[in-house]
Amino acid sequence: MRIGISLSEPSGPEALSELRDEIARAADDGFASAWKSNILGLDALTALAVAGHQVPDIELGTAVVPTYPRHPAALAQQARTTALALDDRLTLGIGPSHKIMIENMFGYDFDRPVRHVSEYLSILLPLLDGQPVAFAGETLRADLALSIPNRRRVPVVLAALGPQMLKLAGERTDGTVLWMTGPKTIREHIVPTIASAAEAAGRPAPRVVCVLPICVTSDPDAARAGAAKIFKIYGELPSYRAMMDREGAAGPADLAIIGDEDAARAQVKSLAEAGVTDFVAGDFSRGDDSARTRAFLKSLLS
Repeated sequence: MRIGISLSEPSGPEALSELRDEIARAADDGFASAWKSNILGLDALTALAVAGHQVPDIELGTAVVPTYPRHPAALAQQARTTALALDDRLTLGIGPSHKIMIENMFGYDFDRPVRHVSEYLSILLPLLDGQPVAFAGETLRADLALSIPNRRRVPVVLAALGPQMLKLAGERTDGTVLWMTGPKTIREHIVPTIASAAEAAGRPAPRVVCVLPICVTSDPDAARAGAAKIFKIYGELPSYRAMMDREGAAGPADLAIIGDEDAARAQVKSLAEAGVTDFVAGDFSRGDDSARTRAFLKSLLS
């Protein structure tokens, strides 16, 4: 299992310089990958293109870019440009996001997200592979080709939790990227569903990228209380709530990796045993726990 880190959301006029330094530190520490979210802060692809351009030898990924606000051809163009800036070290993580964001914030109709993602992939994937596309669906159309001089295709991982979305991910993409999903659910639901879909489609075994909060500490009760506050919203979003119910978790804090080094190592090991190919650490520690958590994550690399 490869070990990566989740990048922070820097603010202020030096945000891109701070992000560059964070990526450089991750590469120097030996992490396999670094992943940037795309919510309402920095645009993830633009930020990775700028901040990661001068930092070699580390995979950079988005976790994830919402599909609805961008036409798939426009996203393919941006992703291939970013991949060119990063010497083909980009992995594009995409997902439909959530009704609260797509309908309430952006004003799009969130109806039938599986249909939306299927049509989206029908345009996005050929363009990322350097092929022309001619597609007319119920909600999306495209007839074009891109001329960006990439050496290789841009790999895609899909934020997939439900059976239909996991089937799409297995059949048509390189894997899935998860958030707020525990080892029991990964072992019993995520991996069997996506792996069987990939096998039936004659595709390679899919990546299972699992992002989870982590804090290595001697005060797990305080850290868990902090996690409950920081990540509260995710317990209220239906797709994550469904995964928590499968896991038997009361809320997001129950899915966070919290405890001393032995406890954290056991929790990370359970992810590997469940079939996770890439563990991405979302470090939310503070003070002395921050250095301790970083040292623990570096110890996993050996």
